Amino acid sequence: MTSYRHTARTAATAAAVTAAALTLAACGGDNGSPSSSASTSVSASASAAAGSAHNTADVSFATDMIPHHQQAVEMADLAATRASSAEVKKLAAEIKKAQDPEIRTLSGWLTSWGAQVPTQGSADHSAAGHSMPGMMAEGDMSTLEKASGPAFDTAFLKLMVKHHEGAVEMARTEKSAGADPSAKEMADAIITSQSAEITRMNNLLDK
Repeated sequence: MTSYRHTARTAATAAAVTAAALTLAACGGDNGSPSSSASTSVSASASAAAGSAHNTADVSFATDMIPHHQQAVEMADLAATRASSAEVKKLAAEIKKAQDPEIRTLSGWLTSWGAQVPTQGSADHSAAGHSMPGMMAEGDMSTLEKASGPAFDTAFLKLMVKHHEGAVEMARTEKSAGADPSAKEMADAIITSQSAEITRMNNLLDK
């Protein structure tokens, strides 16, 4: 009887892990950008289930990247009503589509690692948040919120270039110092996708 119950519990646990992985994949599955977190989400779930090794660099990467991404999404939301360029609006929508699911994946990792998940706006534009590479100061965000039309387009592109450069810097640190394979995989995706977007934004600024 004991052996049967143990076998049943093991099967149930395996099924739950598989279901969780598929659910996480579905959350990010419609993201078409290079930084898509669908496969990363599945890897994160499997990694958590296996209890794979992670280190303080992985925790720092996830903890810092969440508010960093949240600010990028906040900036992208402004573009929907304030930008005049269709290209800027399209870029902003793509940034939001890529980074929203990554925030969910990063939060899931921190939970599985027993680390605190930053709340929305916890870093905000404070000194703690501004210490992260590329984060905008409160004055920068206020300026962007008040701008519209071509002035918004220019300000958005310049600030987002710096923001992306900061994210790339953070991702490179994770790649060199991190231990968790899924976190390093996401870092590599961030470097690839956001470097391409930096080039794209600089080209728009040069027009």
